[in-house]
Amino acid sequence: MDEILKYFPDLTDIQKEQFQKLDFLYHDWNEKINVISRKDIDSLYTKHVLHSLGIAKIMKFEPGSYVLDVGTGGGFPGIPLAILFPETRFYLIDVIAKKIRVVQGVADALGLKNVKAEQIRAENVKGDFDFIVSRAVTNMPDFVSWIKTKIKKQQKHELKNGILYLKGGDLTEELKDFPKATQYDLADFFEDEFFETKKVVHLPLKFVV
Repeated sequence: MDEILKYFPDLTDIQKEQFQKLDFLYHDWNEKINVISRKDIDSLYTKHVLHSLGIAKIMKFEPGSYVLDVGTGGGFPGIPLAILFPETRFYLIDVIAKKIRVVQGVADALGLKNVKAEQIRAENVKGDFDFIVSRAVTNMPDFVSWIKTKIKKQQKHELKNGILYLKGGDLTEELKDFPKATQYDLADFFEDEFFETKKVVHLPLKFVV
């Protein structure tokens, strides 16, 4: 929890309490439904929470924004972002029902009114979103094909509407067909060695009728 306060020192008391509760909630749920690997659960705040919040170092979501989290798993990056941006709506989806059960349980326990969780494929989602976030669920070409018709036309942020993707390693080959993609190194924001190869990729996408 200290590393969250180190990089996000302006949290409200409610946000601090919500982030604090994540440790108990995920350990408790993980005993029933394994959504985080055993070796990672003890590094929850670095490898999952802070990693998710890397998106917040690139993007401050405006109040009233609508964000889709595809392949959310146990709720990452959606749950930490929903805590940090309580006036932004987050729609967290996954194809695996038990993972959505965990997400809903965590959201309910934290009192997150800005989170909706559903078992559904990305291709079947209805609606338009300011941004679509995810954490390395697949390669970028496939990901774009799933969600390219779900971007809002109206812009309200400095960064153009599109994808904010958490991924690691050398992405040169994967992004070769996306010249408008921008990579942000999380090592520029976070000191832990875990972030040395981790990035946020912003890919602007045009509204499609």
